[in-house]
Amino acid sequence: MSHRWEYLALAAVLGGALLFVGLMQGRLESAQGRAAPRGAEAQAPEKGAPAMAETQDQITRSDAEWKKLLTPEQYRIAREKGTERPFTGKYYLNTETGTYHCAACGQELFKSDAKFDAGCGWPSFWAPAGKASVEAKPDAAHGMDRTEVVCRRCGAHLGHVFDDGPAPTGLRYCINSGILDFRKAQAARPAGAEQPAKREQATFAAGCFWGVEAGFRKLPGVVETAVGYTGGRTEHPTYEDVCTDRTGHAEAVEVVYDPAKLSYGQLLDAFWKMHDPTQVNRQGPDHGSQYRSVIFCHDQAQQQAAEVSKQKLGQSGRFQRPIATAIEPAATFWKAEEYHQRYVEKHGGAACHL
Repeated sequence: MSHRWEYLALAAVLGGALLFVGLMQGRLESAQGRAAPRGAEAQAPEKGAPAMAETQDQITRSDAEWKKLLTPEQYRIAREKGTERPFTGKYYLNTETGTYHCAACGQELFKSDAKFDAGCGWPSFWAPAGKASVEAKPDAAHGMDRTEVVCRRCGAHLGHVFDDGPAPTGLRYCINSGILDFRKAQAARPAGAEQPAKREQATFAAGCFWGVEAGFRKLPGVVETAVGYTGGRTEHPTYEDVCTDRTGHAEAVEVVYDPAKLSYGQLLDAFWKMHDPTQVNRQGPDHGSQYRSVIFCHDQAQQQAAEVSKQKLGQSGRFQRPIATAIEPAATFWKAEEYHQRYVEKHGGAACHL
C-alpha cells in the first residue's frame, strides 16, 4: 500500500511540472503576439540586412561545423547550453537603441525597447522581437524545472524565460550576452543636416580572397570590405564546403565604396592588376573553380563597364592569352567565417598569389 501512495505522489509532482511548462509556453506565445505591434514584424529590413525570421529557412549544422563558425565561448553557450557568469556580459548594462540578433545565425531576437534591468546579472527582456524569433522548450537539467529559450532559426541556446517580469507580459527573458550581436539603430538626421555620403557596392573574385581583400582595402574611397562565397548552389556554405570544389561558389570580396572618391572603373583597374585574369579555375598555387576570376555585377551600369574594361584589357596586348574572367550578375553573398576577415591585417605578410 505504501508503494502505491509513493507512485501517486510522484505522478502528482510530474503532472505539476508538465502543467507549469505548458503555462509558460502559453505565456511565451502570448508575449510574442504582444510584441508584434511594436514594429517587430511590420517594418521591412534594410537592403542588405538579414531577412526577417518569417522568410528565413532553419539552419542545421553539425557540431563540427558550429565549432568552426563560432568562438569557443559562443559554442559553449549556444551548443552546450552554457551560462556566462552574471554581471560580466557585454550587453548587461547596454542602454543603446537597436536590435539584438543571434550571434550564430543573425536572426533578430529582441529589441532594445523591451529590455529592462532585472538586477539578475544578465540582459533581460519582457518580450521577443516577433512571433518567429525564439522558441520555448522544457528544461529539467540540474534538477530544476525551467523553460529554455532557443533561437527559432538555428536552435542556439539563449537562456531561460521566467514568469517574474514586468507588464504587459509578466515575463523575463534572461539571456546570455555571449550569444547576442547588438546592432545599433541609425540615428535620425537633424533637419538641414548634410546628406550622408553615397555608398555603392561591388563584388569581385580573383583567387584566394585574403590577398584580394587586402588589395582593395588599400584604395582610398573603400569604406568597407568582407570576404565570402558567391556564385554557387550551396546555401550557408562553410570554407570546408567551398574547398571541396563542389559547391559552385567562388571565393570573393564584397567592396563598399564612396563613388565620390573612387569610381567603379578604378576598382576594375585594381582588380585586373591584382591577379592573372587569363588563368582558368586557378590563381598562382591555388587550383579549383573556387579560385576562378569573376566580376559580379550589381546593376546594368556595372555590367557594361566591366565588359568595356575587359575588352580594352584584351586588346591592350598586356597578356598573350585571352582574358578568362567571367562577368555575371551578383548572387547571394555568403559572408565567410570571422577568422578569414581581414586576414592579412591580422597575420601580416603576403597572401597567396599577390
